[in-house]
Amino acid sequence: MAAKEEEQKFPPQKQEEQPGKQHIMDPIPKALNPDYRPANKLHGKVALVTGGDSGIGRAICYCFALEGATVAFTYVKGEEEKDAHDTLKKIQELKGPDAKDPIALPADIGFDENCKMVVDEVVNNYGGLDILVNNAAEQHLSNNIEEITEDRLSSIFRTNIFSHFFMVRHALKHMKEGSSIINSTSVEAYCGSPMVLDYGSTNGAILAFTRALALHLANKGIRVNAVAAGPVWTPLQVASLPEELIAKLGSETPMGRAAQPYEIASSYVFLASPESSYYTGQVLHPNGMYC
Repeated sequence: MAAKEEEQKFPPQKQEEQPGKQHIMDPIPKALNPDYRPANKLHGKVALVTGGDSGIGRAICYCFALEGATVAFTYVKGEEEKDAHDTLKKIQELKGPDAKDPIALPADIGFDENCKMVVDEVVNNYGGLDILVNNAAEQHLSNNIEEITEDRLSSIFRTNIFSHFFMVRHALKHMKEGSSIINSTSVEAYCGSPMVLDYGSTNGAILAFTRALALHLANKGIRVNAVAAGPVWTPLQVASLPEELIAKLGSETPMGRAAQPYEIASSYVFLASPESSYYTGQVLHPNGMYC
């Protein structure tokens, strides 16, 4: 399968608005691995994935559903309706016989009251919460720090890291021993890039948040880990990168290509399942040896 993916190149394209739309990307990102073999690893679990309508979030939702979990996800109202509808429909097809119907929750999770609303809705529908995946993110490019305005800085920190704090604060009221929190960070937290100074900073904050929260919750038996992906073919890329960078996305890695979302999702399955019972405060690095 990897050899087949290596042949793929992306045609130049740019979406002018954020969040990006998966259904108009060319080609459509691959959220499902046809060779994936589920093993009921998340049977009976309730999972909430922020930003689950597209990209890595969609692939996580699909894998969780295949593994027997009941899945809820958030999306941006009025901007991601089509992607959310498509994801919800597919989860319904993939879910196990014992899982409840999935729900899609429109919310701006950069604000505390909206995160409370999301968690309350999940708990009201399913009676609890076992797995929280903080995945929603935004990214912007800049040539120098002078271009990063206060409004943009506030927006990206609200989406990328404030939401983690808010979601965890409300989710913890319903989580118990054996529950799992997984945060999406990025290879940018380790390598750094002058073009995504604010984005990289938020990912560094997510890394620190993950380590500290893991220590904070260890005595409660709640594990906290993160996934730091490298270049992945997602709407985040086409909504933030210029066409010339899209055309060569991932070419700088030793593997010579970007990942498909399904290649990242299995890391989340591992961290959500009992197979990773001795993992906390750790980061998995599916990055193609980017750095």
